[in-house]
Amino acid sequence: MLAISVDSPFTHKVWQEGELSKMIAGGLPYPMLSDPGGRIGEAYGVYDEDNGVDIRGRFLIDPDGVLQAMEVLAPAVGRNVAEMIRQIRACQYVRENKGEATPAGWEPGKKTLKPGDELVGKVCEIWAPEMAF
Repeated sequence: MLAISVDSPFTHKVWQEGELSKMIAGGLPYPMLSDPGGRIGEAYGVYDEDNGVDIRGRFLIDPDGVLQAMEVLAPAVGRNVAEMIRQIRACQYVRENKGEATPAGWEPGKKTLKPGDELVGKVCEIWAPEMAF
């Protein structure tokens, strides 16, 4: 896990020591990288060149370098850490259990789906919308 922004390493240090360490014991548990020219943000489509900032984005990339999930929010909209962790677990489960899929709202221990001809027209027998919450 990495945090990347156009801010300088000095700004990251000040934020880590002045804010994050007060909210999270020991501060952020993963590295913060500086992308002063916005090249990484540009590659992911979140760099705002006019303002020289990255729009907040979250990208879940698997060990093979394949993008599995992404979320981009307006700066004023808070993120949901629990949902991010749920998605990471779902991606890990699918990677470890080939041939299975995790439906909306899936959590470890909940039912999964096995896509194929046998499932066509029968999803409603296995999964219901209220299971997503």
